[in-house]
Amino acid sequence: MPKANNAVASRARRKRVLKKAKGFWGSRGNVLTVVKHAVDKAEQYAYRDRRAKKRNFRALWIMRINAAARLNGTTYSRLVNAMAQKSIEIDRKALAEIAVKDPEAFTTIVKAVIE
Repeated sequence: MPKANNAVASRARRKRVLKKAKGFWGSRGNVLTVVKHAVDKAEQYAYRDRRAKKRNFRALWIMRINAAARLNGTTYSRLVNAMAQKSIEIDRKALAEIAVKDPEAFTTIVKAVIE
């Protein structure tokens, strides 16, 4: 009995991997064995960095809040602590946005929190 190759499925499998490697440099974009490794590594980085992005943005928001707080005579840690004690719940993303876009409103918040 002849061996069945199922060329349609194997070609589709190869095309799917090669499509993910579109734009990769050199043999990383067109040699199947190299492409498999490159795509696997790229997917690992993508998975890791989706989580790292959240950490990076939180760090950016904290830096912006700290810079704006120091312009108003306090620090980030004192401001956040005072907000927690007064039960003012503005998340860091919104607070950073206010600090950048509307410094007067941020100053009002700081004055309301730290008396």
